[in-house]
Amino acid sequence: MRPIVGTVAAADVAGTVSTLRAQMERMQGRRLDTPVLPVAPALAELLPGGGLRTGGAYALGRSMALLFALLAEPSQAGSWCAVVGMPHVGVEAARAAGVDLSRLVLVPDPGERWLAVTSTLADVLSVVAVRPPSRAKDSEVARLAARMREREAVLLVQGPWPQTEAMIDVSDPSWSGLGEGHGILSGRELTVTVTSRRAPVPRSRRLMLPDDRGRLGGGSQPTRTRLPEPLPMRRAV
Repeated sequence: MRPIVGTVAAADVAGTVSTLRAQMERMQGRRLDTPVLPVAPALAELLPGGGLRTGGAYALGRSMALLFALLAEPSQAGSWCAVVGMPHVGVEAARAAGVDLSRLVLVPDPGERWLAVTSTLADVLSVVAVRPPSRAKDSEVARLAARMREREAVLLVQGPWPQTEAMIDVSDPSWSGLGEGHGILSGRELTVTVTSRRAPVPRSRRLMLPDDRGRLGGGSQPTRTRLPEPLPMRRAV
C-alpha cells in the first residue's frame, strides 16, 4: 500500500478532507476514539499515561526515526496519521519502522497556511505530525490546541511548541555492525528522553532506533535523571 500524498492549497482543503473522510469510512467505518493512543512498549514506559494522550501536543526532535516510531503503533491499531511540511519523508523507512502506509497521509508542502491545513486534517485524522516553517502566534496556537482537544486528536510537532504534554528527543547515537566485521550498519542505539509537565523528572532509556529490521528495539531499562542536591546552608557569622 502507498500513502496518500497531496499538496494542499487553501482552496483545496475542504475537498481533500471530504475525500479522506469517504476513504476512511470505506476502510474502517466510524472512528473509535480512545483517551490514549498506543505506542511501542519501550516508549510507553517513558510516556505519562503509557501512550499519546488524545487532545494533546508533543514537541519532538528532528529525528525521523523517532517520528516513525511514534506513528507505527497508532497506524497499526487503525488510526489515520498525517505528516505535514516534511517533503523528504522516506516512505520505505516509514514502512520498515512499522507505519501502516495505507493509513498515512503526506502533505509535503502546505504553504503559508500550514496551521489551517494542520487544523483541518485534525478534523478527520487521529495523529497529525507537522514541522512548522515559521513561528505561530500565541492566538493561533491556542485555536489549534482547542481544535485538537475538541477532535481528540494528537499533535506531534518537530521543534519547540508551547503547552505540550511532553518533549521527546534523542541523543548520543551509536551505530553497530561495522565493528563486528560485517561491513554493514545493522542498527543504531541512542538515548530517548521524555520531559513532561506531568512528571517533572525526565525519563531516559537507551533504545535501538532503528534496529536491524528498521524498527524500534529494546535497550536498557528506563532511568530517571537525578536532580542536583541542594547546597548546604551556612550560618552567617
